Amino acid sequence: MSAPVPSSGWKNLPKALASRLAKLGIFREEDLLLHLPLRYEDETRLWTIGAAPAGTAVQIEAVVLSSEVALRPRRQLVARIADETGELTLRFLNFYPSQHKQLAQGARVRVFGEIRMGFFGAEMVHPRVKSLHGGEALPEAMTPVYPVTAGLAQSALRKLIAKAFERVRIEEALPEALRRALRLPGVERSLRALHMPQPGMAIAALEDHSHPAWRRIKFEELLVQQISLREAYAQRRARQAAPLPGSGELTGALLASLPFALTSAQRRAVDEIARDLVLPHPMQRLLQGDVGSGKTIVAALAMLQAAECGWQAALMAPTEILAEQHFHKLEAWFAPLGIRVAWLSGSQKKKQRAQALAMLASGEARLAVGTHALIEDPVAFPRLALAVVDEQHRFGVRQRLALREKREGDDSPLPHMLMMSATPIPRTLAMSFYADLDVSVLDELPPGRTPIVTKLVADARRAEVIGRVRDACVEGRQAYWVCPLIEESESLQLQTAVETHERLSEELAELKVGLVHGRLKADEKASVMAAFVRNEVQVLVATTVIEVGVDVPNASLMIIEHAERFGLAQLHQLRGRVGRGAAASSCILLYSQPLSQNGRARLRVIYENTDGFAIAREDLRLRGPGEMVGARQSGVPLLRYADLEADADLVEPAREAAEELLARHRDAVEVLLQRWVGGRGEYLKA
Repeated sequence: MSAPVPSSGWKNLPKALASRLAKLGIFREEDLLLHLPLRYEDETRLWTIGAAPAGTAVQIEAVVLSSEVALRPRRQLVARIADETGELTLRFLNFYPSQHKQLAQGARVRVFGEIRMGFFGAEMVHPRVKSLHGGEALPEAMTPVYPVTAGLAQSALRKLIAKAFERVRIEEALPEALRRALRLPGVERSLRALHMPQPGMAIAALEDHSHPAWRRIKFEELLVQQISLREAYAQRRARQAAPLPGSGELTGALLASLPFALTSAQRRAVDEIARDLVLPHPMQRLLQGDVGSGKTIVAALAMLQAAECGWQAALMAPTEILAEQHFHKLEAWFAPLGIRVAWLSGSQKKKQRAQALAMLASGEARLAVGTHALIEDPVAFPRLALAVVDEQHRFGVRQRLALREKREGDDSPLPHMLMMSATPIPRTLAMSFYADLDVSVLDELPPGRTPIVTKLVADARRAEVIGRVRDACVEGRQAYWVCPLIEESESLQLQTAVETHERLSEELAELKVGLVHGRLKADEKASVMAAFVRNEVQVLVATTVIEVGVDVPNASLMIIEHAERFGLAQLHQLRGRVGRGAAASSCILLYSQPLSQNGRARLRVIYENTDGFAIAREDLRLRGPGEMVGARQSGVPLLRYADLEADADLVEPAREAAEELLARHRDAVEVLLQRWVGGRGEYLKA
């Protein structure tokens, strides 16, 4: 099969039109076929004014009785039209002189719009108007309404799409047996049905994307995504990386020095990563596990495996608090083994930064920990073999690739990549968006983690909550109090961290109350956090800078202010900051009334579930895949038409079909890639 070739006429498009189409992701004539309607308008029938239903878009043919420009309450064009069954007012708040002329007295017009009951009776506001000069026939098909951009009219886009159907050859790429098994119609028939639905077709099914034609298109989209991810995976495995067999000397010494034993899930993940690091092609592995499942020690053992082979490893974290905590933990583990760890952050003093850079450049430091500062120039790793990215969903692809490209010279081996996430990914999402990664899962919490009791408390009971904090701290425990904003916001009227710190300092005068937020200088943040770790601060008021990674076993109480404003992943992460010691721990979700429907749904999910994977599934259901993986920033749009909840039954067949087509139908693969991504094989970059 040969892929369709863009026609010469398409290449001669006016530059302005080409620019507008490009904003819609339309670069070739073929792309028009996959620019599908948002909804449809029924211009195939006429209603009389007397019979037309209110609240629904209808088409009416009538004669203009009068037309005038009214000046009150504001300048507007008002016309009256009539047929044998009644009269109707047309109102235009913004209009051109040509529209006034079009609606001259006695003119016969067709108007399309929604009838509403106004102060002076039935009216249409800003209807579409067509002048009639004879017996113009009604359209035979429903009128599609497309996503457009400024300067591009629906009518112009419809004409371009109609021409594309005439000039582009639409090839069937799916084997007949596969179409039959999944009950999918042919691709050309499906596209014509979506762009040009005929009278009698189920418009509701077209608009809610449940029509068989939509299922065909959504399956193709999922299939192309799976094919592209597998192609990218194969391309990565064809590249060279440094094999890291490791002697086991350093990793064995670290394991022997730990005051705890690895869980079976941790041992499984360590083994999976160790096997990958021995191979001569780059590892691309996602390590995911719930809050507190022990991802850091797994990453530490992988970094030591690189160090045993004389190579370097780097760990990048999204916030300075988390990165610094990783640094202190790794330094405590590695210093007794004679391994130097360099620390890099944006707030470092010039002298400290120069020392860290020198240690890395000379190879004296085998390991580096830091924030985005690790990927800035002039950071150089002469022998970088492993890059670890914590909370990987916080980084874009470019940032992750920038860390990988920190190796010495373009000809040197690519580093292995280990990405970590405490935000569990539902299976359908992982299959669809992370199919190019190998995945290790920590599905077991270390012993000693105490269950966390979650309570929903209305804001009106704030005084009781403050009393609960006082009682816990008097008993020797500590508490977090998390607020969503730093400063006063007139629009949201939320309790702020600064105000809350002042109020709690007054009401809990016998306790030391600290404050941490994103606008504090790094040394100020570090000082407050260190005091909290030492229990010199009993109550820590904070914004979500403490969402990830903070580990204070003595803290047993978490208060989350305006919990209804937080996402499920954030609430679960914050709750995981407590329950790290032997004491019974609680998380109190303070909410304001009235609750929105979404806010109520989120709080119910977090109240009823402690399993991060169950919460992630609900998060996918409530928010959709676009928001959940939007930070992947692949440079390519997420799924345009398929919905991972509504179309979950298509994900697994698409995965299986991708393997079959890549193995036995390469010509079909080329047709699909050409249709959806213009022949560019790398649908997702990393």
